[in-house]
Amino acid sequence: MGNYILETKDLSFKGIRYQDIVIEENKVSFIVGRSGTGKSTLLRLFNGMLSPDTGTITYHGKDIEGIDTIALRREILLISQSVYLFDVSIRENFREFYGYRGMEMPTEKEMVDFLAMCRITFPLDKDTSNMSGGEKQRVYMAIYLSFLPRVVMLDEPTSALDRENGLDVIRNA
Repeated sequence: MGNYILETKDLSFKGIRYQDIVIEENKVSFIVGRSGTGKSTLLRLFNGMLSPDTGTITYHGKDIEGIDTIALRREILLISQSVYLFDVSIRENFREFYGYRGMEMPTEKEMVDFLAMCRITFPLDKDTSNMSGGEKQRVYMAIYLSFLPRVVMLDEPTSALDRENGLDVIRNA
């Protein structure tokens, strides 16, 4: 079986049965399906936000039920559809999110680099309270990507973006 990072076996949750899945390390994988088929739920199962009714999920060969959930979520990061930013500057948003994680702040250059990756060119002192939904989504994504998790799961990452910005964010992430 190749080098995998996540694998499921006989997985189900609240009546949704998932086919067995193997996600290889250092590869980009897409989970597609119609609305309401459990894609977001599957991502929450992967990072331990939810526990399956049946079956197993392994991360690097270890059942995630035996891994500390905080440690798991630091390695398998879910950037959800719901964006939350504080009504302060971009820099202060980085500071708040890093403070909650007990992590050292990135340098200003690193912040600017992650923002550029997500197609944000605003200065770090720009107030986020008057940004568009798409701009907020990209700032939020830049902050989360800056945590440098081992696995990044994006739940509808382009839902608030226009086509051009959506394609650019996917290419850069």
